[in-house]
Amino acid sequence: MSARAPFGAGRATTRPTFARAAVAPPVSVLDRPAAAERARFAPATALFAPPAPHRRSGAGEVHAHHGEIVQGAFYSADGTLEQALVTLPCSLYRSRARFRPLRSGPLTVEPAGCTKARDAARLTLEVLGRPGWGGSIRIDSNVPVSWGCGSSTTDVLATIRAVADAFDAELPPEWAARLAVASEVASDSLMYAPDRAVLFAQRRGSVLQDLGGPLPAVHVLGFNTEVDRGVETLSLPPCRYSGWEVEAFGPILGLLRRAVQEQDPRLLGRVASASTAINQRHRPKRHMTEITALARETGAAGVQVAHSGTVAGLLFEPGREAAERMHHARTRLQRLGLVRTWHFATQPNQPEVLS
Repeated sequence: MSARAPFGAGRATTRPTFARAAVAPPVSVLDRPAAAERARFAPATALFAPPAPHRRSGAGEVHAHHGEIVQGAFYSADGTLEQALVTLPCSLYRSRARFRPLRSGPLTVEPAGCTKARDAARLTLEVLGRPGWGGSIRIDSNVPVSWGCGSSTTDVLATIRAVADAFDAELPPEWAARLAVASEVASDSLMYAPDRAVLFAQRRGSVLQDLGGPLPAVHVLGFNTEVDRGVETLSLPPCRYSGWEVEAFGPILGLLRRAVQEQDPRLLGRVASASTAINQRHRPKRHMTEITALARETGAAGVQVAHSGTVAGLLFEPGREAAERMHHARTRLQRLGLVRTWHFATQPNQPEVLS
């Protein structure tokens, strides 16, 4: 069986471009606030015939994230100031979607509350040259909701992949990014993770800078700063950074590029801690003073947070001392009332620690 080719391979001499407002969003999208703004960034309708005439059930899976390494305001190549972030991928949580297409009829989703995934399916069908098609979407997810782990984005991206898979298509991450933003206002960069760390404009769906590789290998001891509670992340307005904060993000990004280039976990921790400190002035996390002191005392490389959520993590450099340091940190977190913790590694082949 031949390998699947990217969508449109061999069918057009030039790559299709994205056009604002090129895809008319479905009625359910238009009925929601700010939908017109989201529709501006939907990819243009396919400029060539669909890649395969047959249809079958499609499947897609996307792992979640654990907040960000950095989030702030950065200058794009044309000098525009953009809100952007660098996501911390997390393999503990994931969303799976299955899509069974129908040539006509309604487009349904289970659970019924996953309306953004349904919108994403509708837009993806239009991009694949199948407007008016229906079908059923089934989503299975263990991603915590309202913690800042990307529960909405994982559902949307898994659905986009499932719809494309049903027609033997593979959409480039740039297309998936625009579809995701058109479906849910803002998106994380999970369509690129974990192989590529990128500075991603979450409300525009575009990469401002490719950092040249994956994030350095670290162990993450995660916890929810609000214990079991969350926050409606999309209800939060964009942060209004001061002039000096905007200027500070420049060298922070430079240090992150160096951390990725040299695969330096200690430098990655410094970057995360710097972004966390700036975020604390805009969206404060509970116990952050104690958590920062705890990180120093236990030898953590740094502290990262979900800038628009409630989860946070202590970053530890891989090595023989990682287990002992994480055990010490877990004990200290329990004294703060943060009893529930979890651990994951940022790279798939990274050795686990026993603690």
